[in-house]
Amino acid sequence: MFRSALLLVSFSLLASLCTNPAICADEQEFKPLFNGKDLRGWVLVNTPPQTWSVKDEMLICTGKPIGEIRTERMYQNFILEVEWRHMVPKGNSGIFIWADDITAKGVPFHRSVEVQVLENAYGQGDGHTTHGDIFPIHGATMTPVNGRGGSRAFPTEDRSKPSPEWNHYRIECQDGRVSLAVNGKVVTRGSDASPRKGYICIESEGGIVHYRNMKLIELPDTPVAAEHIAIANRGYRSIYTGLDLTGWNTESAAGPSHWTAQDWVLSYDGKAPTPVDAILSSSEVLENHSFIFDIRPGKGFESLNLCNNVLIAQNLKIGEWHRLEGSVHDQTLTLKIDGKAVSGELASVNPADTLRFSPVGPADFANIYIR
Repeated sequence: MFRSALLLVSFSLLASLCTNPAICADEQEFKPLFNGKDLRGWVLVNTPPQTWSVKDEMLICTGKPIGEIRTERMYQNFILEVEWRHMVPKGNSGIFIWADDITAKGVPFHRSVEVQVLENAYGQGDGHTTHGDIFPIHGATMTPVNGRGGSRAFPTEDRSKPSPEWNHYRIECQDGRVSLAVNGKVVTRGSDASPRKGYICIESEGGIVHYRNMKLIELPDTPVAAEHIAIANRGYRSIYTGLDLTGWNTESAAGPSHWTAQDWVLSYDGKAPTPVDAILSSSEVLENHSFIFDIRPGKGFESLNLCNNVLIAQNLKIGEWHRLEGSVHDQTLTLKIDGKAVSGELASVNPADTLRFSPVGPADFANIYIR
């Protein structure tokens, strides 16, 4: 009788701990999300290979430039476990879930839900903590549990360890709900997230950070409306490193002195003495291609010559980011600015040419992708 009673208590305890059978997965079902050897299974989004390295089964991020890598596959319902540590005080990083394929307009980050990875010395305030905030970014939405009037969910207690100690995250995602356990205890929750199916990203944002033992259990998919699914891979790849002007050429005899790499932003100062000196073009010749890039005209900006077509300041507001999406096929250019098709006739273009920027006046460029 004593044995039967003990078994009954044990089963009751398990049932109380495992209220959601989909979440209570066997530990043996975990599969590596990072193999500890290389970046197979991951895609460089807007960071170059120099940002990431693998040593002693750790994924090491330099923090430069600001940007991400993402998984090759999209995920909907899953459990992700990972260990991380910052190597410098005030380090900044993050894990994005349910992300689009590339970054959002005018920022080096994806539309997604971010799970914060900050080092303790970064400090806390009314708007953030350092130890496990969860919040939607750049067009994503989420209802926070333990919020403070906005969309950010705050942890119920401090559990993160300072640099260079290791921390453990367990992120559980199910039907738009997300919870985070920091070092063994759930402290942060959110619900009704959109998107709720997409890519998983690791963020580079200034601090040297290490990741290891990254593993994942996929849970069964459930019906999800199309509006809650992130944008799937469109085949775009970045052609700006965020570190320097590798992959770009200037037609100026003085070199690209008026163009500078400012982390995720490629900046033109508007001071080239002649239009030729202002031209910056990709080293790669592109045939029948599509492109995406963002532009923020500065004060004094007049126009941008793109594929033999002049876009004037009336189309591009000073001080605001705009996303240009174009496609070159045969000798025809189609172009959208902020999702709206450019009306009127566009000049014919060379189907095999470089991506060339020729601005009149200062401007910043970012998120430069081609396919």
